[in-house]
Amino acid sequence: MPGPYVVPVHGDVEMPKEVDVVVIGGGIIGTSTALELVDSGLRVALCEKGGIGQEQSSRNWGWVRISRRDPREVPLMAESLRIWADLNRRTGRETGFKRSGIVFTCADEKQFDEHERWNRNLEGYQIESRMLSAAEFKAKYPDSNMNIAGALYTAGDCRAEPQRAAPAIAEAARDRGAHILTECAVRGLQLSAGRVSGVVTERGEIACKAVVLAGGAWSSLFLGNNGLDLPQLKVMNSVLRTKPLDGGPEEALWSNGFAIRKRLDGGYTIADGFQNIVDIVPASFRYATKFLPALGHEWRSLRFRFGGRFYDEYRMPRRWTLDEPSPFEYNRVLDPIPSKAMTDSALAKLTKAFPVFAKAEIAQRWAGMIDVTPDAIPVIDAIDAIPGFHVATGFSGHGFGIGPAAGRLMADIVAGRPPLVERENFRFKRFTDGSKIELISGF
Repeated sequence: MPGPYVVPVHGDVEMPKEVDVVVIGGGIIGTSTALELVDSGLRVALCEKGGIGQEQSSRNWGWVRISRRDPREVPLMAESLRIWADLNRRTGRETGFKRSGIVFTCADEKQFDEHERWNRNLEGYQIESRMLSAAEFKAKYPDSNMNIAGALYTAGDCRAEPQRAAPAIAEAARDRGAHILTECAVRGLQLSAGRVSGVVTERGEIACKAVVLAGGAWSSLFLGNNGLDLPQLKVMNSVLRTKPLDGGPEEALWSNGFAIRKRLDGGYTIADGFQNIVDIVPASFRYATKFLPALGHEWRSLRFRFGGRFYDEYRMPRRWTLDEPSPFEYNRVLDPIPSKAMTDSALAKLTKAFPVFAKAEIAQRWAGMIDVTPDAIPVIDAIDAIPGFHVATGFSGHGFGIGPAAGRLMADIVAGRPPLVERENFRFKRFTDGSKIELISGF
């Protein structure tokens, strides 16, 4: 069975001729932006080339965390936790949201000290988070065989269901009057006197005054066809899910060899807590210099490979006209083959740490493509070169949890009102204005 099962959202049959804002992309960022815009009284159409939440928004771990984030994301994530807590009521649907806590284990005293230093980033946020000693960890998980120095335990962290959340938010936006258009790829922008005046989709034109691109791993390609350059690459993460299992941890938990999250159905989502696969593609060479600092920081966790994806992307057009099919119409959903070796290894290490998982039955495996930027934080910004055009992308594996607040911040920018949080760190021009591009762990 390819990909996870996502709650289906049936697209509207009729397409509007004119709206105030078109949102491109039906993942957690695009749907959250659409909901915030329509709640602001704007007419909104969301266009998705495939189905709602079919790519990384349904394939991630399902963590809603503030712990261990880049400090530049912490203020936005604090707002996101507040928004998530009200989403079930606000959408009238089950998102699987639960305040369950997240635990990051520390293999040695050096890691313990690093996590303790990171935790200072939460001072003033009134979010419950503290260090556990080795003895406290053992008392909390008496059936664990882990021999560790301690752990960072953020009780204020949460979880939700990736296969439910974006569909719930999209349907809530439609309840309020938004148009939800699936299998409706946007080929490009229409401009009048240099400003956005509409979009051209595979189903026809929609007039509008503003466009938000929330295209995930496809964003750089779309931007390039409009003369804009965004350094963005893809990283593949593989996960498996188990059938319901009693006796495992309630908290999500990260270790060097595994990461787990209890699901609404009683099973677990399991992944390698450290390793990801990076396919060598033409863009790898195009953006090599910009990603060198990230490579130096993360090289131990990346497995590079050269294969069919290089040729797939080499053959993919980087330029097209609006009267011809776009690349988005030929590949509706990124559905990579998961790494059985990585997921088997993660389950084996998890079972060694928590023997109860020896009884786990594997129900499914899948993989997803994470859209990454050189500094591993997103772009959430208006594009000065094309008035009326906005971008929210590059969430670098952190988008699910932060998505609802990113949508509100994007809506603030579109509507021209005071932003939810300071937006300077998320500006588009940081990659070209001479700013120092760096990964910040907060340790």
